[in-house]
Amino acid sequence: MQLNDLAERYVAVWNEPDPEARRKAVADLWTEDALMRLAPPQEMRTHATKLGVTPFLEARGHDELELRVVRSYEEFVAPGQNVFAVRQGARRLGDVVIFEWAMAAKVTAEQLGAGLEVVIVGRDGRIKEDLQFIDP
Repeated sequence: MQLNDLAERYVAVWNEPDPEARRKAVADLWTEDALMRLAPPQEMRTHATKLGVTPFLEARGHDELELRVVRSYEEFVAPGQNVFAVRQGARRLGDVVIFEWAMAAKVTAEQLGAGLEVVIVGRDGRIKEDLQFIDP
């Protein structure tokens, strides 16, 4: 598996405008039963703390993962102002791969968001588990 290729394909799916190409990219990147977990926004964490619970968000399987990608695309990329890119090359330890990404304004290249991706890959090179840490 080419690590930087995995990171580039991962980030590319979030920028993909074509629904069919995006659906195929989701199937190529994640296993059928893959799980993505991400920390919720601060407001949700604060409310959950008041309730005495620890919140997290998750998407499981191709349908939910595709919906997660579509919603992100619609909010951040489709309006034409932003783009996602790999920020730092991928590193691997066993079946764990990590890489950083950023969202930047297309015109000014100003970084508007970033995160760390920690993925566990299967023997076929597809992602089985995806932990997404979005920088506050």
